[in-house]
Amino acid sequence: MKSRVLIVESHPLLRRRLCNLIGAVSDFDVIGDCPDGRQALRLATAQAPDLVVLDLFMAGLNGIEAAAQIKQSLPQVRVAVLTSDKTPEYVQAALRAGVDGYVLKDASFGELVTALRSILAGKKFFSPSLPSPPIVPDAACAEARPVQWDELSERERSIGTLIAQGHTNRAAAEILDISPKTVEKHRASLMRKLGLHNAAELKQFARRHGVVPEPERSSSQLSLEFARPRPDAPSGQAPPPGP
Repeated sequence: MKSRVLIVESHPLLRRRLCNLIGAVSDFDVIGDCPDGRQALRLATAQAPDLVVLDLFMAGLNGIEAAAQIKQSLPQVRVAVLTSDKTPEYVQAALRAGVDGYVLKDASFGELVTALRSILAGKKFFSPSLPSPPIVPDAACAEARPVQWDELSERERSIGTLIAQGHTNRAAAEILDISPKTVEKHRASLMRKLGLHNAAELKQFARRHGVVPEPERSSSQLSLEFARPRPDAPSGQAPPPGP
């Protein structure tokens, strides 16, 4: 039986090339492809692939966040990161997210096929050309204390604040006059340090710690809340007027 593979790659030409090459291997069946993490989550949930081949840096939802959410929702799905970044902190962040392999884009196609087959067989795979042997996080690492907001770098705090306010990576890049790729890298770094997995968790963290204000309730919300019966009101009777 063929293994069902989902390809997630931000560059259209490379994504098409990967689909063609992997799809031509006799024991693989490419069931879909997409350019970003959010679409990857939707496709993975809808199609339940055996393996997701995931780019690390993408707009909207990066590979580390997408991997964490896929593994949380679909623990049986194998995830292989395919990236050109050899930075040890990103390798470790990917491992903490639960990925099953980390393959570099300068690998030969034969090495990529070997990696994917190994991962599907339940083994971990790391490109031999990584600068240092990856350390798979154990329970002690998983329980390590996340850093506090004030311990982040100034750049990480600036980007974290903008993302928590609802800005996209591209919008944050324009505001700070830096590249979207730089935003992606700092965003992945701060999420790893804070022990967070997605933008929703970052927003909750930022509100809880006073980084961004709580959203104001609209007048309609307040009216509905005022009209809601009080717990001590007699059944079938309207609540007494407020003070």
